[in-house]
Amino acid sequence: MKKILLFFALTVMSFLIVGTQSETYAKDIMPVRSSINQTHSIGLYQIGDDVRIYKEPNEESQILYRVRWNQDEFFPNEIGAENFFVVFLPNKSLELVAVTDMTDDWIEIIYDNSTGKTGWIKMDDPYKFMTWINFYNIYGKKYGLTLLGGAPEYCKDIKATTENLAKTISTINHPSKIKLNVIRGNWALVSVMDLDKTPKTGYVRWRSDDGVRYFFPAIK
Repeated sequence: MKKILLFFALTVMSFLIVGTQSETYAKDIMPVRSSINQTHSIGLYQIGDDVRIYKEPNEESQILYRVRWNQDEFFPNEIGAENFFVVFLPNKSLELVAVTDMTDDWIEIIYDNSTGKTGWIKMDDPYKFMTWINFYNIYGKKYGLTLLGGAPEYCKDIKATTENLAKTISTINHPSKIKLNVIRGNWALVSVMDLDKTPKTGYVRWRSDDGVRYFFPAIK
């Protein structure tokens, strides 16, 4: 009887350990709330799976961290995948971090989105960088947009033109789809289908003047 109970306990413990690792590392990561820690970023970079983060953009500088990851593990734990990536969707080959500056050979990234801390990595391919506008034009148009948590209520107002004082022609209530048509500065021309099946088209504020994003591509 004791052997049976011991076997059962070990089985349960193994299940819990595997489940915890899966939830910690293999989980997809997408923004769910507006964040002020990325407001000074200029775009996104497709990160490699083994990078050294330097204090300054040269290889003689102090190495702040060595970041390694795969679909099952992420190191170092003190940063964590949720704080490192802006988007982590390995099934779509999207492992993106926020970029704040770049030179011909180096790129400055936010390596901890909870604090906004930055460091430099060696750029291995300039084509892995996307400005925010390019990112939205590619993925926002393909998948549509979602309204992030914490966004102000006025972001639900659909305007006739790209002006704060423009006439509000409709409101986003319970959208089943927010289609992105075009980005114009801090405004996005969208076509919204609410649950009431009434189509609505007009402009919404997708980000603030100082760079806080209110909408994000609803990548699935």
